[in-house]
Amino acid sequence: MSLETAKRVLRIERDALSSLIKRIDSNFGRAVNAIYNIKGRVVVTGMGKPGFIAQKISATLSSTGTPSLYLHPAEALHGDLGRVTKDDLILALSNSGETEEVVKLLPIVRKIGAKLMAMVGNRYSTLARNADYIINTSVKREACSLGLAPTTSTTAMLAMGDALAVALLDKKGFKAKDFALFHPGGILGKRLILRVEDIMRKGRDSPIVNEGFTVKKVLLAITKARAGSASVVNAKGKLTGIFTDGDLRRHLESEPDLINKRVKYFMTKNPTTIKKERLAAEAFDILRSKKIDEIPVVDDRKRPVGLLDVQDLLKAGLV
Repeated sequence: MSLETAKRVLRIERDALSSLIKRIDSNFGRAVNAIYNIKGRVVVTGMGKPGFIAQKISATLSSTGTPSLYLHPAEALHGDLGRVTKDDLILALSNSGETEEVVKLLPIVRKIGAKLMAMVGNRYSTLARNADYIINTSVKREACSLGLAPTTSTTAMLAMGDALAVALLDKKGFKAKDFALFHPGGILGKRLILRVEDIMRKGRDSPIVNEGFTVKKVLLAITKARAGSASVVNAKGKLTGIFTDGDLRRHLESEPDLINKRVKYFMTKNPTTIKKERLAAEAFDILRSKKIDEIPVVDDRKRPVGLLDVQDLLKAGLV
């Protein structure tokens, strides 16, 4: 029985979301333009369950290039309306359009001079009649078996809020680099912001050896730097190869006197490289696709300036 109930809920909400597509019309377009043209912020408000949806919509707007804040309607009536200016736009959420705390805000919002946009399920409600712009999120019924708990109606508000935010994102030409600016924390922010030069090994931690060095000398340099490889250069300082633990293991059995021979005969020639300006996430993609653990970092003249190890990516939280 509970499984059938769950399926019924999802079908009801699915159908409600499908019906919203027809609401993306000229009225929705005017709402997008109104937010696009405001000088201030989008102040999103709602009471109860719509209040939680309002917080999410505000957060999504803010993270996609539209400055926004959430305002609790009850707190607004006790001083927090001081956050609102005439340059702002109030986006008020209420399925009935008669939520007491929201309705009480209307005359004060008018006095402040802010524009009012209603995301409402009843187009003939007090909230809708007082709004400059209306986003219709009416639904046929709630998914709750009693028809009382906000379920389908709040799902509709959430989806329409996403549609509004993404439409604004596209209209503003918001790019990944802009998105990164507002997401500096976590994996997402690191992938969009962190560059190779921020985490690469350099100086003493990035061993650079001449191709005429013996393998023994190269191994000592790697050990001293506590690295997993060394960048190999020619007399002009240009990268010609990389010598790794893997190269050592591959030749150790077939070359009994390996450690006393020159490294240029055993190194991996013309290795994959990356420049320090590239995103660290790109380096990770290269390491993964090439199935390698280290990648030399080079300048425009192909001289090594650092070394990036998969461990460095792990420490940076990119893996």
